Amino acid sequence: MMGGGMLFRVIALSLAALTIALPILGGPLAGSGIGISPYLANIIGQIATFALLAIALDLIWGFAGVLSLGHGLFFALGGYLIAMHMLKDGYVNAGVVPDLMTFMGWTELPGYWAFFESFPYAAVLILVLPGLLAFAYGWISFRSRVSGVSFAIITQALTYVAMLLMFRNDTGFGGNNGMTGFVSLLGMPMGAPSTAVWLATASTAAALGAFLLCGRLVRSPFGRMLIAVRDDEARLRFLGYDPVWPKLAAWTLSGVMAAIAGALYAPQVGIINPRLLSPEVSIEIAVWVALGGRGTLSGAVIGAVVISALKFWLTGFAPDLWPFILSLLVLIVVVGLPNGLTDLRLPKLKGARHGG
Repeated sequence: MMGGGMLFRVIALSLAALTIALPILGGPLAGSGIGISPYLANIIGQIATFALLAIALDLIWGFAGVLSLGHGLFFALGGYLIAMHMLKDGYVNAGVVPDLMTFMGWTELPGYWAFFESFPYAAVLILVLPGLLAFAYGWISFRSRVSGVSFAIITQALTYVAMLLMFRNDTGFGGNNGMTGFVSLLGMPMGAPSTAVWLATASTAAALGAFLLCGRLVRSPFGRMLIAVRDDEARLRFLGYDPVWPKLAAWTLSGVMAAIAGALYAPQVGIINPRLLSPEVSIEIAVWVALGGRGTLSGAVIGAVVISALKFWLTGFAPDLWPFILSLLVLIVVVGLPNGLTDLRLPKLKGARHGG
């Protein structure tokens, strides 16, 4: 594989090129031989949200050494919040009664749905609520020095509790059926080809922004502090540094980025339900990062793209095979590629090192 710096630039340029090209290939050139269909744009957009989600996990796991098996919680939270906005907007402005109101026999939405018809209000909550949740949990855990396997297990337990809560019909989030029947987003009708293209463009732009932001962070003194926490937290404490704050900052930022990914994902699939809170979803996110090579950012993007594309391809004709393929990938990473695809770097020839 190429060097880390070169690979980072290639991925950044690829995401930038996609962000620029998607509105053109899916717009004026959509009907030409080089154009793309709304279906392909939708697939690209979904994979871009997965790349963003993988970057979020790699920041905290790859650089701070904090494994989360509950990032599906933040991902789903972002999805539920944007879904509440779209349903409330459709109900208030278009008169479309959400399915969950009909199912529950409600004549009006619960009080905590107030103001969700406003996109700025929903956008603020998508940033603030996951951030507060991540901050609160991180503060309690990191101050108590909960780490390693214990931290990972607790994150998955919290996600599982959230899944059970969302399965309940009386919580007002659609229960097992989830939320669907979205009408529009920012005035763009759902299901329109142009909407698929612009959502995909927003997803690639968000992935690019997170990739560049995290790349800058990990090359800064803050990033070096995170790496020191990962490599030897006890020694860092002995030297007089408090690792709580850098871990907490990275953890909170990671949770917010995962929520943004969820908010971009839900409109593209047209539904949000408790399945996103299932343990296998959070485990799959960790597999993306592990396969690509954690602690590189580039590896997180590669792992998410490769595994997601493989999943889309396999589930098209052999959906029952995917759990077995995923399990095989986990075994390959654990046994043969502990550092992910970065272990596939070709060794330099002796002559090449001497200019031969």
